[in-house]
Amino acid sequence: METLKIYDNPPRDEWGALCERYTRREEEITEQVAAILSEVRTGGDRALQRITQRIEGRTPARFEVSAEEVRAAAGQLPATLKEALATARTNIEAFHRAQLPTGIRTETMPGVCCLQRAVPIDRVGLYIPGGKAPLFSTVLMLALPARVAGCREVILCTPARADGSVSAEILYAAGLCGVDRIFAVGGAQAIAAMAYGTETIPRVDKIFGPGNRYVTKAKQLVGANDVAIDLPAGPSEVLVLADATASPDFAAADLLSQAEHGGDSQALLVCESMEFARATQRAVKEQLRVRHRAAIIREALQQSRIIVLADRDDRIAFSNAYAPEHLILAMARPWEAAERITAAGSVFIGQWSPESAGDYASGTNHTLPTSGWARSYSGVNTDSFLRKITFQELTREGLERLGPTIETMALAEGLDGHAAAVGIRLNAPQPERS
Repeated sequence: METLKIYDNPPRDEWGALCERYTRREEEITEQVAAILSEVRTGGDRALQRITQRIEGRTPARFEVSAEEVRAAAGQLPATLKEALATARTNIEAFHRAQLPTGIRTETMPGVCCLQRAVPIDRVGLYIPGGKAPLFSTVLMLALPARVAGCREVILCTPARADGSVSAEILYAAGLCGVDRIFAVGGAQAIAAMAYGTETIPRVDKIFGPGNRYVTKAKQLVGANDVAIDLPAGPSEVLVLADATASPDFAAADLLSQAEHGGDSQALLVCESMEFARATQRAVKEQLRVRHRAAIIREALQQSRIIVLADRDDRIAFSNAYAPEHLILAMARPWEAAERITAAGSVFIGQWSPESAGDYASGTNHTLPTSGWARSYSGVNTDSFLRKITFQELTREGLERLGPTIETMALAEGLDGHAAAVGIRLNAPQPERS
């Protein structure tokens, strides 16, 4: 299917169905992933070997990538790619360093001082998708903010290729960003290894990174009980908001660029007119002829669509209802529209801001909430790798001022011990001043 289905000015009571994501085999995937998690939790490295044999048809002798392999990766890449990675690193690091929080210290009332300090998460685990399209750009998006935040240890898991090796691009990016240890293991079993620890792979305090439906489900399951995770990041998606000032060719390119992530990706165009919708249909068909991942794109187009909404306010409202991972505002007065966006992972303003800029090198992070989770989750940022600890210090005079408030509230809740912790202090004799 190369032609995106067009919905002409659908009424609002049909928007819910048009905002639905692609789902399949959810119960079966949950059952399979739960079994893998249990197997790794009890079996460690041997379980990882068994699972790898079942899924990939090979039994790895070891999982950790050696320092020599990481160093050798540099010699396998062209200088142009290394220069591109260096530029991307500079931009990503600069933007995430600007996000570092400053400490907070305030005296809420005389003698009562409250503080907040950010401290880095100690050990974090990064999952980097591999397979046919190893996403080495995700290494930069996760490892750089971890280093900016000051995490003590950063480990990385990524699927191996058929011969058991890891792509040179991922290894080079990991070395460039200061990743401490790399493990050639992927899928739900990699998430289990980082969540529970094995003889080789250490248990981490928080897991980051996108993945397929199995990886996403594994993160959801371990995140419920065992370890913190970054956010729900499943199949990728884009929504393009366009009016008559937009280019159908640009819109088609943006839709196809997102669809090539995977067959379960979703690309939506919400535009002003049927004329623009049909022009984009034609552009999609034409551009698809030269895309290398055309088969994957065609699969993704089956759950993608074009929606015509003549009213600008309706287009913006539909976007907020959908809550896209990526939102492109190809409209007149785009910043005016951007001020009204309340649910999106990352927003791309105007005709010259393709989503691929954020995917690679503008500086923003490309690990973003999908499936409508942008209503309640932020994308990965420096804060994702930090914890906030609060402190308070009261002088005796401060406790004398605040004590009656504390005692009144504590007694009203029936917690006289809380009140007594104040009263005992206030009734204690003051030390004599010399």
